[in-house]
Amino acid sequence: MKTVCGIDLGTQSCKVVIYNYEKKSIEESAQIPVDLIAENDGTREQKAEWYDKALRDCFAKIDGRIKKTVQAIGVSGHQHSFVPLDEKGKPIYNVKLWNDTSTAAECEELTKAAGGEKKLIAKAGLPMRPGYTAPKILWLKNHKPKVFAKLRHILLPHNYINFLLSGKYCAEYGDASGMAIFDVRKRTWSKAIADLIDPAVIRYLPPLIKSDEAAGLVSAQAAALYGLPEGALVASGGGDNMMSAIGTGTVKDGFLAMSLGTSGTLFGFSRSPVIDPSGDLAAFCSSSGGWLPLLCTMNCTVASEEIRGLFGLDVKAFDAEASKAPIGAEGVVVLPFFNGERTPNLPNGRASINGISAANFKRQNIARASLESAIFGMRIGLEGFNKLGFKAKEIRLTGGGAKSPLWQRIAANVMNLPVRFPSSSEAAALGGAIQALWCCELNEGKKSSIESLCEEHVALEGGVTVKPGKAEAKAYDKAYQEYSRYLTALSPLYK
Repeated sequence: MKTVCGIDLGTQSCKVVIYNYEKKSIEESAQIPVDLIAENDGTREQKAEWYDKALRDCFAKIDGRIKKTVQAIGVSGHQHSFVPLDEKGKPIYNVKLWNDTSTAAECEELTKAAGGEKKLIAKAGLPMRPGYTAPKILWLKNHKPKVFAKLRHILLPHNYINFLLSGKYCAEYGDASGMAIFDVRKRTWSKAIADLIDPAVIRYLPPLIKSDEAAGLVSAQAAALYGLPEGALVASGGGDNMMSAIGTGTVKDGFLAMSLGTSGTLFGFSRSPVIDPSGDLAAFCSSSGGWLPLLCTMNCTVASEEIRGLFGLDVKAFDAEASKAPIGAEGVVVLPFFNGERTPNLPNGRASINGISAANFKRQNIARASLESAIFGMRIGLEGFNKLGFKAKEIRLTGGGAKSPLWQRIAANVMNLPVRFPSSSEAAALGGAIQALWCCELNEGKKSSIESLCEEHVALEGGVTVKPGKAEAKAYDKAYQEYSRYLTALSPLYK
C-alpha cells in the first residue's frame, strides 16, 4: 500500500489524513483542537509551540504501520498568520492570526508611507488590511522592538509545519501572495513594500518555490518525532484556501468554490492575475500554478454559533428553528461582525441585530438572519467577480456550514447559482494530499498535471445539486438590499 498525507492546520484544529491514492480512499485521519488567545482590542493569537504539539498528538493517533506507507506530505495552513522565528528557528513571540484586527494603525501607517491604497494595489496587487501579514510584522516592530530585534525568519503557519518536517525554510507563491509583501504579477517578494516596514525585512523572508516543487524531505528528527518515513517528500503546501481549491477541484475556469467555516471564502481559478481595484477581491496566486482571486470574510459561521450558544440549541435544533422563519426573516437583519471584518474593511466592526419590531422579534427570525448574513457577505464577492468579467456556472460548497441543508438552500438562492458538494468534507487536507501526490509523481519523472489528478481524486456527491428557485432568488434579492442598507448606514461607525 502506498499513501500520501495531507495536513490541515486550521484556526481551531489540526487535522491529518492518510490518503490511499491507489484505492482513492482515506485510510486514517486524526484531529486535535488548537487553543486561541483573544482580547477585546482585536488581538487573536496562538503559540507556534501549540502547532508542534497538535501535530505530534495527531500522528500519535494514527497506526504506525499506516504512517510507514506515506510517500509524500502536503501541508495546508491558515493564511496570513505571522510566525516570527529567531536565527535558530525558535519562536520569539505569539503567532498573530489572520483574524487579528489590532493592526489597523499599522495598516494606515503603511498605506500612507506607500502613497495611498491605489499605489499599493498597483505595486503588489493588494491593499493593506489588518488580516494580512505585513502590518503584523510592523506591529511587532512598533510594539515589541526588543523582540523584533531577534527576528530572523518570517514564516506562515504552513511554512512553519514544513520547517518542522524538513528543517528547510521556504515559501510558495500561493500562501506568500496573501502577505501583502509579495508582487502577485511577478510572483516575487516586493522589496519596495518590505522596506516600508524595515530594510532588514527582505532578508528575513524565505526563498520562494513553485507549487509543484518539494519543500524538502522528512528529516531524521521529524521521522522520530512523528513516526513518518525519513526521506518522504514534503510538498510545497499552501494556504488553506489554496489547498481547499485543490481539494474541491477548483484548478480550472468555470466555477467558484465557497467555504463556510469560521471565516467565509469565495474563490475561483484564473490563468492570469485578477486585480480588483476596490481591493475587495484579494489578488492571490493559487498553489496549482495559476491565480486565485478570493473574497474572505472574518465572520461566517461565527454569528450562527454565537447566537446558537445564546439560545442553548444544538446545530440541528438551531436549523429547525431558523427554518420556521421566511426568507428575509421578516425584516430582521444581522450584521455578523463579532471579530471586526475584513471584507468590507471594518477592523473595528461590531455585530448587531437590526430591524427588530414588536411584530418580528422572534427567536426563529434571529436564527435565520444569522445564517443569511454569512451568505450575504459572500454575495459581495460574487458581485466583484461579475464586475471583473468572471462568470461562474456553479458553486462548490465546503466547510462545516456546508453540511446544513438550510444553509445549502440559502446559498443557492442568494447567489442564484446551482450548488454542488465535494464528497470529502476535508477539502484542505485532501488538497494537501493531492498536491503531495502531484509532487511525488513529478519527482518520479511521470507526466502529471494537477487538473488530471483533481478529476481523478476529487469526488462530488453523485447527482446532488441544489438549484436556485426563481421566486426564492427574487425574494433574496430584496433581502440582500435590506442587508446592504444597514451595512451602508452602520459602516461609518466602525472605520
